[in-house]
Parts: sequence; structure tokens; C-alpha cells
Amino acid sequence: MRLFGSERMAQVMDRMGLQEGEVIQHSMITKAVERAQKKVEENNFGMRKRLLEYDDVMNNQRTVIYNKRRNALYGDRLSIDISNMFYDTCELLYTEGSDWEDFKLEVIKVFAHEVPMSERDFLSLHRKEAIQLLYDQCFNAYKERMQRLCEAAWPFIKNIAENTRYINVAFPITDGKKTLNVVVPVKKAYDTHGRELQLSIEKGITLAIIDDQWKEHLRQLDDLRQSVQNAAYEQKDPLLIYKFESFKLFEQMLLNINREITSFLSRATLPLPDENQVREARQPQAPQKGLRAGRQNDFDRAAAQQRQAIDNSRQQPQKVMPVHVEKKVGRNDPCPCGSGKKYKNCHGRDSE
Repeated sequence: MRLFGSERMAQVMDRMGLQEGEVIQHSMITKAVERAQKKVEENNFGMRKRLLEYDDVMNNQRTVIYNKRRNALYGDRLSIDISNMFYDTCELLYTEGSDWEDFKLEVIKVFAHEVPMSERDFLSLHRKEAIQLLYDQCFNAYKERMQRLCEAAWPFIKNIAENTRYINVAFPITDGKKTLNVVVPVKKAYDTHGRELQLSIEKGITLAIIDDQWKEHLRQLDDLRQSVQNAAYEQKDPLLIYKFESFKLFEQMLLNINREITSFLSRATLPLPDENQVREARQPQAPQKGLRAGRQNDFDRAAAQQRQAIDNSRQQPQKVMPVHVEKKVGRNDPCPCGSGKKYKNCHGRDSE
């Protein structure tokens, strides 16, 4: 009634002289309350509808990301997705009219590989032919790197499978900048002579990068949603601006995902100087009741000993030692050294 009631209604209520707690039965008052309630419900419905429209934008993007993540989690279409990522990254690097030196640096930075063409071919070849040439060279180099990595890890996998009962082990994989622990099933890796390690590396790296990029994208969408509200002062629809800008952010996120995954896979190495760096990957387990009870008893025993020590220290009176203070020599007093001079003209001269 305060927001949607009229001033005339307030004047009528004052004129009627109703007391606090008295039942209002006038039809005009009842209809006014119903109209105010209807306006409040319409306003709340509009707010909820607007909120769902904003959430629909994020929902559509979430569907695309979760499909990518599901493929990486189960590994069914992961090889196809990685091949498409390599091709999309090559297409992104090879832009028409780009500088030759910048193109070479970008290829080395992303794929850690030399450009498989000369400057003349770069300028003369058709766009699709140049992209295909770059893709074939970089993707083949990646497959050879994975093969060498699996061969290097095979002695560790064989030793773990034959001498331990580990189900999963975590291998450290690095690209020279950051290191990720990749969980590898021991039995499958042993049966496939180490080739299962490649699939585990692709799964772990893809999932980690997608999760990091998606979390950052969600933070950007929250900031964007707050900033587009100012568009209402320009007589523009904030929702339309939000859809347009969020789509551009989503496209950029997909490009960043493709670039980071292909760059990490192209530089992936296995830093294993000894077998001690390979550790078993275990699920966190709840503490057993016996262990928990034993730890609680140890804690209670230590607390009791600490309280006993405090009580003993309180009961024993501490002996207060006297504080010796030397007599201060005045400036005009005779110097204690026996020279007969005043203290300020003898040893007290340095203290002034």
C-alpha cells in the first residue's frame, strides 16, 4: 500500500478514524489492497522472468562446455576434439595479411615447432592449403611426442604393475611452465604397453584447462551482468547487450581453451629422474573409529598433562630477585674516578 496505494486512500483512512487493530471491512479499502497486491505480484513476476532470461544465456553456454567436458571425461570423442582443436588453432594463427615474422613466433610459441613452409609459400599458398600443411606438421609432431613419452614411461608402468598392487598412479606432466598430475590406471596401461598413458594425459589436461577457463568465464559474466545495467540510462535493453557481449566472451574462451590445450600437449614432457616421483593415486578415506578414538585419547592425555603443569607452576611460589640500581652521579658531583674534577668535566663529558 505504501508503494502502490494512492494518497487519496491515505486521506480516507485518516478521515475514517480507525483505531489500531480494528478490522477494516470497507469494500473500497479491500479493493485497493487487492490492486496493490496484484501490482506487487506482477512486478515480482517480471523480475523473475528477467532473471531467467539472463540465466538462459549462461545455460546455453554451459551445455556446450559440459559436452566438451563429458567427451574428455569418458574419452569417446576426445581424439576427434583434440584434432579439431589443433586445426582451429592453426586456422587462428594463419590469418590473412599477417606478418611472416609474427606468424613464425606464434607457431613456435604455441606448438614448439618450426613453420613447415618458407616465406614465399606463406605468401603464395592458398589459405586452406597453408592451414592444412601447418596442421599436418604440428599434429604429427604431437603424435610422435606422445609415442616417445609413452615409451619413456613404460619401464615405470611395468615395474609398478609387476611389483605393487596399485590401481591408479599419478604421473607429473609438465609443459615447462606448470605441472599437472595425471591419474593413470595401472592395469590398462600395462595391458596396452603404455599407450593408455596418452589417453590419460589428454583427459587430465583437457579437463583441467576447461575447468579453469570456465570458472574465469563465469566471473567475467557476473561482472558483465552488473555493468550492462547502466545501459538502461541510454534507453537500451541491458539484456540484448548482455547477450551480445557474453557471446563474444564465450567465443574468446573457446579460442583460449583450444590454444592452451594444444600448447600444453605439444610441449608435454614426463620429468621422472627416479621412480620415487610416481605416487599412488588414492581416494580420500574417512578415519576409522579405532584410530579416531586413539587420537582422541592421546589428545585428552596431553591436555591433562598440560593442565597439571600449569597447576604445579601456580602452586610453587616464585622467588622474586632484587633489582640492583646504581646511584646516579650528578653533573656537578665529584667524579667517582678520584680525579677531583666535577663529573661533567671528567668522565661525564662523553655522556653529554
